[in-house]
Amino acid sequence: MLAARSGETLDDVVNRINAAGGEAHAVVCDVSDRSQVDNLAQEAISRFGRFDTWINNAGLAIWGRLEETTDEDARRLFDINFWGVVNGSLAALQQLRAHGGALINVGSEVSEAYTPILGMYVASKHAVKGFTDCLRVEVEQLDKAQVSVTLIQPTAVDTPFDEHARNYLPEEAKLPSNQVDPQEVADAILKAAVKPKRWVKVGTMAKVNAVTAKLFPGVADRMSAKQVEDMTRDEPPRDPEGTLNKPSEDGRVHGDHAAAK
Repeated sequence: MLAARSGETLDDVVNRINAAGGEAHAVVCDVSDRSQVDNLAQEAISRFGRFDTWINNAGLAIWGRLEETTDEDARRLFDINFWGVVNGSLAALQQLRAHGGALINVGSEVSEAYTPILGMYVASKHAVKGFTDCLRVEVEQLDKAQVSVTLIQPTAVDTPFDEHARNYLPEEAKLPSNQVDPQEVADAILKAAVKPKRWVKVGTMAKVNAVTAKLFPGVADRMSAKQVEDMTRDEPPRDPEGTLNKPSEDGRVHGDHAAAK
């Protein structure tokens, strides 16, 4: 069961899965709208009878200084990154509680660490971690429900994430050079669905940055400031508005930018 704002891309993925012998269905859905997410859950039940794993993965970024970010853009980012996770989790829990299963939220290494010029994104991922941790205790410990709640925390991933970002900077956005392949994140999600963990960090830098931020905050400050040099390219922004308020239909898994600036 697939969901995104990008209807044409969803159709293409569904067709490829079905042609390969799988069974897939898709619903166009903006995760910031609770009614659309509730409809997604009902469509999954109508189509397949039930579901036992729910993954909240939608997320976007804003490249820019916090003082430059408009309230409108910041709130839209939180509507997707944070409220999308809330909406998906609450829509899924009734079904998961009834039959057991896994709820998996995709956070980030910056759920615990931080990077300047991505401040609103960092804040949203901190919020995702706080929500997921509290939900885990309520579901697993207080209710003793047969539902696992997992937070996936990848380092930078080789996707079009930077290309889709809202960009306030005079240069094109760029992910840091140390990136993991998207397949590593997919594998971590699948593993968490069948062998639950409270959290899974994907990529060496996710572990390094989280530990440094916790144990050596002064060092983490200097490291994150230095990282800014590796987060832009020597060219003007290609699409400053990004996909914050519009879907993308490029359908790519990997990013297509050239190497570092």
